[in-house]
Amino acid sequence: MRPSILFPLFTEITALRGIGPRLAPLYKRLCGQYIVDLLWHIPVGTIDRGYSPKLKHAERDRIATLKINVIEHIPPGRRSLPYRIVGADDTDQIYINHFNVKGDYLEKIYPVGRAVVISGLLERYRNEWCMSHPDYAVPPERIAEIPRIEPVYPLTQGISGKMMRKAVGLALSRLPELPEWHDPSLMERESWPSWNPAVKAIHNPEMTNNDFLSKKRLAYDELLADQLALAVIRRYHQGLDGRKIAGDGSLQKKLKQSLPFTLTDGQIQSLKEISEDMAAPKRMLRLLQGDVGSGKTIVALFAMLQAIESGMQTALMVPTEILAKQHHARLNAFLEPLGIEAGLLIGKSKNKERQIALDGLADGSLKIVIGTHALFQDDIKFKNLGLAVVDEQHRFGVQQRLKLSDKGRGVDILVMTATPIPRTLTLTAYGDMDVSRLMDKPTGRKPIDTKLIDLSRIEEVIAGIERQIENGSQIYWICPLVEESEKIDLAAATARAEMLQKKMGKKKIGLVHGKMAADEKDKTMAAFNAGEIKLLVATTVVEVGMDVPNATVMIVEHAERFGLAQLHQLRGRVGRSEAKSTCLLLYLSPLSEMAKSRLKMLRETEDGFLIAEEDLRLRGPGEILGTRQSGLQEFRIADLSSDRELLKMAHDDAGLILARDSDLTSPRGKACRILLYLFAKDAAVKLFRSG
Repeated sequence: MRPSILFPLFTEITALRGIGPRLAPLYKRLCGQYIVDLLWHIPVGTIDRGYSPKLKHAERDRIATLKINVIEHIPPGRRSLPYRIVGADDTDQIYINHFNVKGDYLEKIYPVGRAVVISGLLERYRNEWCMSHPDYAVPPERIAEIPRIEPVYPLTQGISGKMMRKAVGLALSRLPELPEWHDPSLMERESWPSWNPAVKAIHNPEMTNNDFLSKKRLAYDELLADQLALAVIRRYHQGLDGRKIAGDGSLQKKLKQSLPFTLTDGQIQSLKEISEDMAAPKRMLRLLQGDVGSGKTIVALFAMLQAIESGMQTALMVPTEILAKQHHARLNAFLEPLGIEAGLLIGKSKNKERQIALDGLADGSLKIVIGTHALFQDDIKFKNLGLAVVDEQHRFGVQQRLKLSDKGRGVDILVMTATPIPRTLTLTAYGDMDVSRLMDKPTGRKPIDTKLIDLSRIEEVIAGIERQIENGSQIYWICPLVEESEKIDLAAATARAEMLQKKMGKKKIGLVHGKMAADEKDKTMAAFNAGEIKLLVATTVVEVGMDVPNATVMIVEHAERFGLAQLHQLRGRVGRSEAKSTCLLLYLSPLSEMAKSRLKMLRETEDGFLIAEEDLRLRGPGEILGTRQSGLQEFRIADLSSDRELLKMAHDDAGLILARDSDLTSPRGKACRILLYLFAKDAAVKLFRSG
């Protein structure tokens, strides 16, 4: 239960005057359902209304605040014309235009013969001054209602800037005085204001140094709440009773002997870290982070065999059914010499197959199961689940991960991601885990030849891929859009597939995109995986999860429109065998200098971690972590591209806070609980012992 001091902020937004049932859904989609969400809906810019010239000396196309005398009203002759009010100062005349506004209302706002102060965009039309729909129009005695510096908020259709400013103002009027959660020494060193004035300052910007300090303080608050929550979840997980899962090494030895390749140094080191965690009495919570093609799956398989050697079961959870089927086929190929068969549980599992798998999990005869979210379902019971492996972790949330671990007693968790993440972001995306990194690729993998090609040479590209198909290769062709847009002149996947089909005649071409039904998409991807489709035209739905060793060419159309990390992920769909692979980045000239340097970097390196660091610098964390798609934390005040030092401070401070006050029951600890609630870390608060 939230502290009573926060009740005014966690009231539904409809409690504010002017936000009724019609507007509430709009505000909820834009910023959230509670009053506190308005506090974190921070301005993206400001409007300076201090420019107040005489008309004769005014500059056009500027925001201006003018005092004028109203001379006359000119109603429109027909509906398409504006209602015009003629005004003037002692130097020139101005027309004030209003469309679709009734005259009787305007007569009250602009009484003839009276002075009015207006503020808005001052324009010049047919050699006359004009201002359409002024943002403010008030009598001179109410000029104080026009702010000198006005915040500009992100908006949505149906909510104007004026409405948002009014709502935020009402939210600010409910600010309580909260106890300070920062050390006095930190506040003094950084010259930070206390919480209440800091929140008011970011919504009432005056372009002063204090505004900068206020935003920095609140960004740190948000990062500290995030790091504190992750530290609490980590401590909770590790504090749960675990089991020693040591194994005797027999199955792992057989697997190693049967492998047609040698493990890399990175795989050996990661296996050592994972094995030691599993053999310890505490629960394992570890991230295995490796670049595309670095061999994470085989490392996970060794860990699963260690659990089986200890008489336990294992589960591998993946985000899509097509990926589950691929893992199922690959792992069973490795497991066949060991006399073990993995089961498969997906949403489309037939009733008979599903029941056989359920029975095997319940009686313990099925040692390994691979599945999607279906593994969460209540009717799935394990006899003795010891290890849960989660692939493509960024597609799942913390709650889903913990839910899977609840399927057994003291379950160890290993999560994997093929998205190279800068160390800075690892703190916030996976701060509750220990981390193992695979920095090298399996022996025998050839470098991917990456080339930059102007789109004007597309006919040469098509001729080249026809030759590749004749030689037995399969090809990806990635497009950035699903359908044509009048605003963005980019090739759509559907149009490109049709064009290539006409050019290439009988060769089978497939198409997948995000708007397709899941069944149709899976069917097409399965056909490509089986080699029936030679060229797959797709949007970025193939960015993660497709493993087709025979695919040796990746073509990305309009590569200049993609982020570096995303291009690197797409490139990683090829080069998954010993065959020579190529990635063609098609771009539209002319390229900006930044676009040139970005694409050049991709051509010169396959180091995903180096690329991710550069992408963080250029595009921000959302592009790397995919927060909008995955549900990962998306910060509303902090900017991880520029607030890296603050994040490191918050990480260290969170550890010190819990070390000094493990239950957060001291005065500062209780203040930290309030901080967690303020930034919606309710789940973390619930993990505290009562006290």
